Amino acid sequence: MERNSLVYQTYVKILERELVPAMGCTEPIAIAYCAAVARSVLGELPDRIHVEASGNIIKNVKSVVVPNTGGRRGMETAAAIGVLGGDESAKLEVIAHVSQEAKDRLERYLQETRITVGAAQTDHVLDIEVTVSKGDSRAVVRAVNEHTNLVYIEKDSQVLEERPIEKQEDPDAPDYTLLNVADICEFARTCDLSDVSPILDRQIACNTAVAEEGLRGDYGANVGSTLLKAYGTDIKIRAKARAAAGSDARMSGCELPVVINSGSGNQGLTVSLPVIEYARELGSSQEELYRALTLSNLITLHAKEGIGRLSAYCGAVSAGAGAGAGIASLHGGDYDEIAHTIVNALAITSGIVCDGAKASCAAKIAAAVDAGILGFEMYRNGQQFYGGDGLVLKGVENTIRNISRLGRVGMRETDREIIRMMVGEDERR
Repeated sequence: MERNSLVYQTYVKILERELVPAMGCTEPIAIAYCAAVARSVLGELPDRIHVEASGNIIKNVKSVVVPNTGGRRGMETAAAIGVLGGDESAKLEVIAHVSQEAKDRLERYLQETRITVGAAQTDHVLDIEVTVSKGDSRAVVRAVNEHTNLVYIEKDSQVLEERPIEKQEDPDAPDYTLLNVADICEFARTCDLSDVSPILDRQIACNTAVAEEGLRGDYGANVGSTLLKAYGTDIKIRAKARAAAGSDARMSGCELPVVINSGSGNQGLTVSLPVIEYARELGSSQEELYRALTLSNLITLHAKEGIGRLSAYCGAVSAGAGAGAGIASLHGGDYDEIAHTIVNALAITSGIVCDGAKASCAAKIAAAVDAGILGFEMYRNGQQFYGGDGLVLKGVENTIRNISRLGRVGMRETDREIIRMMVGEDERR
């Protein structure tokens, strides 16, 4: 693929835009980010905070630990730590470097500050509005469609910034419609590694460190270490275990950054760690690892783009298929082998629902990685799913479109029901 071609340059921009570090689950971090920006606009520490968020944000904040908060959970905690110790310039690493003073003040601030939360009346699945007040002064910040996509900033009824909420959230965003499996395979095979290696080096370093911490420590349900204890250390188990262990740590407030994919740390872990582990097992060269990770990341972004950032569809499914594609690449797989791996994997796990960020995400990641590995092993053993088998259609792009429609349209009411059930649990307590 020509380096100066539109497709080539677009793929590089997509990787640069998507594979960024974030500390903590991205939904509470987005609330902390909006709160930190609002505090900065207000110019003083607020004594009142109100957060309104879409159902999918509420779902993903409900059960996950917010880093640097002493194990606390919830929207109130995310907003409070963002206000107290957040660095708004750091975006998704807004609370990565909270001072000890801010940590020490958090409990008292939560007790003394009136913090209210509510469900936003919105058609957007990702919608956060944070209002902070002190005396008669107030500031309002709103993010829509992407975690750091600020569309509205106001202080004391004066609009400081307002941008139209469009389907294409960022006018500078690359054209994701150019993603397709054939071109992704060609790009991964031929790209100049200097264009992707700095991005991938960060992903390898950050995500490997989180996985190792997850296996070392006591986090969540310890899915990663349980897999190794129960099933041994075969490469197929290690690949699942490391991805799951990264999620174990991350969902339980581990204070290490993760390089994300499709706006999700769990998807970033799923798409990278199994590929890294297989590369070690196979003795792959650094170049082979870079090219496999380039492929796995872009396949995941392609599979997820039609579904959207947040939905009732578990994003680990797309990332598991991407990981399977990367593993196929490490084994020398060509376009046909990679395409069939993706289709097989999506056919296996296309029904996993997202019921928020929490400890069980690690187990769903293990299942998704297992599907990616099985999808690859099926094809290289002469087995595959065919068009007409459920949601599978002839041609990988057609199957991806079907799965995207399932997640974006077919599961829309499922998403609402999941959110109602989760909010109902809170009401019964």
